[in-house]
Amino acid sequence: MTAIDRRQFLKFSSFFTTSAAALGLGAGLAGCGGGSSDGDAGGAWKFPQSIASADPRPDSIVLWTRVVPAAFSDTTALASGSDAPLRLCVTAADNEALLGGNQALTGALVADVALTAYGAYDGTVRHKLTGLAAGRTYYYQFSAGGTRSRVGRFKTAPAADSDLAQLRFACFTCQDWSVNHWAAYEHLLSDAPVDFFLHLGDYIYETVGADFQKGQVEARHTPLQLPDGSFVSGTSGARYASSLNDYRYLYKQYRSDARLQAVHERFAMIAIWDDHEFSDDCWQDAQTYDKGSYDAATGQGDNVHQSARRIGANRAWYEFMPADVRFDASSNNIFNIQIYRDFTFGKLAHLVMTDERLYRSDHVVHEAMIGGSIGARYMVPQGLLAGLEAQKMAAAGNSLDKTSMLGGTQRAWWKKQMQAGSRWKLWGNEVSLLRMGINGTDAMAALLALNAMPVLAASIASTAASSTGGNVALAAAVVAASTAGASQAVAAAAAQAVAAAVVAQRPAAAQGAGLTAAQAQVVAAAYDAALAAQAAGAQAQAGAGAQAIAVGWIQPDIRQNKAQSRFVVESGKAAALGLFFQNFILNADQWDGYNAERKELMRFLADNAIGNVVALTGDIHSFFAGTVSTDFDAAGGGQPVMVDLVTAGVSSDSFFTYLKDQVGSLSSDLAPLVYYPLDIATGTQWGTVRVNVNLLDYTMGAARNLTVDDLVEQVRVQVRAALAQAGVPAAQLDALAAQLLQALKADTRFNTDLLLLAQQLAGLNSNPWLKYCCTDAQGYMVVTVTPDALTSEQRQVHRLLGTQAPQGQVLARVTKARVAQGVVGVNLV
Repeated sequence: MTAIDRRQFLKFSSFFTTSAAALGLGAGLAGCGGGSSDGDAGGAWKFPQSIASADPRPDSIVLWTRVVPAAFSDTTALASGSDAPLRLCVTAADNEALLGGNQALTGALVADVALTAYGAYDGTVRHKLTGLAAGRTYYYQFSAGGTRSRVGRFKTAPAADSDLAQLRFACFTCQDWSVNHWAAYEHLLSDAPVDFFLHLGDYIYETVGADFQKGQVEARHTPLQLPDGSFVSGTSGARYASSLNDYRYLYKQYRSDARLQAVHERFAMIAIWDDHEFSDDCWQDAQTYDKGSYDAATGQGDNVHQSARRIGANRAWYEFMPADVRFDASSNNIFNIQIYRDFTFGKLAHLVMTDERLYRSDHVVHEAMIGGSIGARYMVPQGLLAGLEAQKMAAAGNSLDKTSMLGGTQRAWWKKQMQAGSRWKLWGNEVSLLRMGINGTDAMAALLALNAMPVLAASIASTAASSTGGNVALAAAVVAASTAGASQAVAAAAAQAVAAAVVAQRPAAAQGAGLTAAQAQVVAAAYDAALAAQAAGAQAQAGAGAQAIAVGWIQPDIRQNKAQSRFVVESGKAAALGLFFQNFILNADQWDGYNAERKELMRFLADNAIGNVVALTGDIHSFFAGTVSTDFDAAGGGQPVMVDLVTAGVSSDSFFTYLKDQVGSLSSDLAPLVYYPLDIATGTQWGTVRVNVNLLDYTMGAARNLTVDDLVEQVRVQVRAALAQAGVPAAQLDALAAQLLQALKADTRFNTDLLLLAQQLAGLNSNPWLKYCCTDAQGYMVVTVTPDALTSEQRQVHRLLGTQAPQGQVLARVTKARVAQGVVGVNLV
């Protein structure tokens, strides 16, 4: 075939069109600057949301644009009948120099397609072009009347049977327009090109003015105004998208960002949704803004179902998020769309994208049963969660019907995809598979023991002055014995015996004076610690002795006796803290809340010896890297079978920020598990800045040996951000931050008090499978896959500079995690 009419092979439908490219790259269609007309477009037009490509396959791509009359605003909703004839041109000729502009494409065309942008679909166009060459870069452009769109670029996937040396792509998620900034997209543009990018959900946020959207935001993101919108609560305050028009407006406004447009113009997208494309923490068509209803007699609860709203959200996603998926615009069923799908990249990788909202069951613990989201979806007692899940499964005939995230059909499909033959199995996964729990008993024991240290240190100092002739080490031994329950006479005798003995014999000497073996150990430890600190002075000696007593006696006693420990009772907090002496799941909206189904999926991988499985995850506004096991509740945490790499959100406020703001509603005594307020004097006209030091990373993570330098690195980004908000000019930020960080290393609040607290929290070893944990971050992730390894770069961006996104120096920290082929594990490199 030597000449091809541009309408040949065109399969027309008003919502999604498909055509075939010219057979052979030298077929010789006219260049986009002439040779065929796009018809009479009926006046001047514009492309306010630019263009996009999506779902690259070896022989096809989906191309998207939106066109409106030039006189309209960028977000105007088009009326049915406001249609525009379009022309789509695609070429394999190198048009790299034209990216970013709307000069006409040059070179022979492989496709020249007549399309129509219908007002009924708000001027959006989705066109699938087939018959393309595998692993090839193409350039494309739309035109309407005399107006051309900017030039776009995409790369098709390699042939399914090809031996691919490398695959490189970016991962984005959680881009709230209303907080922080979107410089992550700008940074990707300055980096080496990627093959495509994943968007793992929360491309839009359906709320405007919610509490989590009231922080600082870059000036270029002006306030949103929903055309319709309903109040989240009552008759004022935050609103949520409640109509198709609202959801369309959000996509149009979000896609107006020039940086996001530039990324779409240059790289194909593979996208999945999460909750905010419909409603926060949603399941099927149910919203969770309120507590819903609960019948204690039957144990049944439910949330408000909004089917029309869900259908509108489905349609808006399909209209504005180009994807090669099935959608039935005529259906009034919420399941009128299927977005789970898979992609192959040669023999190297098989990418599976799942939908974890439309088919999921209600959360296991209902909000109305508890009184709110805290206790039902967040900070959920693990025993309660497990018990209710077992009850729901039993009521469903021991099936997952009432406790599933994927639903039965998608779960069976997922298993089939995992058995494909590619080297790497990549899972585009909306919510984290990693267990994120806290042993409340251990945490309470650590906090209460640390709280006791100032009192113990004062008692040691007082005893030294009144009873031991200034001998602080001897006083520490006396206080240790008394704290452990010895009488004053026995405590004094044991202290003297310890002081008279050589190091190795001190516990035995204390026992000989009337102490038990356990009491003798802590007395000897307190004496040794205080003695070792002698050169640092009496105050340091008292602190060292107090730490030995707190960690060696009080903490174990609380662990064993919980709220009944005499130290808890004497603190006066037994009633207030009694609830927290149990294990908790931090986020039951993730896979932790659907544990039975997770175990089934992981057991399937283990039983079928399926390796090299890596999930790529968003949602939680944090960076994590770790392994996922067959059963986290089994001895040793179960058998690791896959890896989960989690990227922070582009802009959404961090998980740390959420818990920092919520922890007070539980108990102010829990605050040190999350943050430590630290005031830092700058010594300049900018006065004192406050940094809420992120301790959640240590509370949640695996055990690690922390140093002062580790703690300095932990607060580095926070200190710089605090200075920026105080008004320090960008040119001075790094130098002043470095100066203050150096001073902190010599500050006892930092190198003693805070360091000890951080060390104790890290020692909890709450989630040993978490090899990396950064809960206070924004950014994105770049993944490189080779036959030998998969490597991720978790790229944390700097905070706002006043109301401006950072320029030039965008990245604050890059953490690399490597997964070796054939090994279930993560190494930080």
